[in-house]
Amino acid sequence: MRKAILFILGLILIVGSIFIAKWIIDNNIKEKPEPKTIEKPVFIYNVQNTSIPVNLSTNGSVEAVNKFEIFAEVEGVFRSSSHPFRPGQAYKRGEILIDLNEREFAANVQSVKSQLYNSIASIMPDLRLDYPEVYPKWKTYLDNFEMDKPTPELPEFENNKERYFITGRQILTDYYNLKNLEERLLKFKLIAPFDGVLTEASVNEGTLVRQGQKLGEFIDPSVYELEISIKKEYIKYIEVGNSVEMKTLDDNLTFKGKIVRINAQIDPNTQTVQVFIRIENKLAKEGMYLEAIIKANTIENAIRIPRELLIRRSKVYIIENNRIKQIEVQPKHFSDQDVIITGVPDGTKLLANVVPGAYVGMKVTIEGEQKP
Repeated sequence: MRKAILFILGLILIVGSIFIAKWIIDNNIKEKPEPKTIEKPVFIYNVQNTSIPVNLSTNGSVEAVNKFEIFAEVEGVFRSSSHPFRPGQAYKRGEILIDLNEREFAANVQSVKSQLYNSIASIMPDLRLDYPEVYPKWKTYLDNFEMDKPTPELPEFENNKERYFITGRQILTDYYNLKNLEERLLKFKLIAPFDGVLTEASVNEGTLVRQGQKLGEFIDPSVYELEISIKKEYIKYIEVGNSVEMKTLDDNLTFKGKIVRINAQIDPNTQTVQVFIRIENKLAKEGMYLEAIIKANTIENAIRIPRELLIRRSKVYIIENNRIKQIEVQPKHFSDQDVIITGVPDGTKLLANVVPGAYVGMKVTIEGEQKP
């Protein structure tokens, strides 16, 4: 009897425990709150397309427009110069840069000139007898022949007989040999072709100068060019005549110039094009390194935005009905911080700031407008 009572009590306790546990579980369930949508605050650009000028920034070194290296075409001792032949020395047009000793060569020229004179004099009797019609002009030529002056041109031939006769006596050969020597004699003295400055000098007075030796470098310090390289995709935005602002890297000096030449060839290694900018400023110096900002042509119906707003180089976010939407655009020009794009209609609300985790369809709140 006792065992039966204990069994029944145990069964009742177990069943009761189950019901109590179920009641506790059922009453402990809490209703999940409905998720709240958080609208992120954003700023926008109210798009108004305009004409935007393209400014290209690059750098290069300055070189003189009128510049030449001085090489010796003849051999001789450096005798004198109008001024000390030193770097930085200024010369006026027509002054002597280098004067080499030409006495030995000049004596050779005089010898050949005397030979030509004698050759012409030896044919005068034959001309008088056989070609009396041409004798007077040859006599006049011989009478005007002076040993200390440049050789005059030979009289023109009137017929083939005269030509054959003169040629057969080696007159033409002697004449052209002499003219060649006279031209070479002029190379012993180098004259400044323009007002300029000697930037290099590798010889001194009294030095023996050999043929082909480099003697120095001479430049015109009044006109310079800045050579820069522009990426081939930007060439369509510039043309000859575009104005350019230049400055030194430390911003101490500024210059103005204009594009005077654009190379028609693209460098196959760098895919850039050479552009030359004319500078006329006394403060410019040969070898100066400048940063150039080219005011190029304009892009119509475009806007300028920060580069970070461009998505995968061809898309931007806009706002429609307080939700983010993505549209395709056409980037036209990239700078260090900005990009010029087209393809965004006027009045479009363009997202003006980067929104972390932004996605198409995301709900936002417009806090205000900014100017692009």
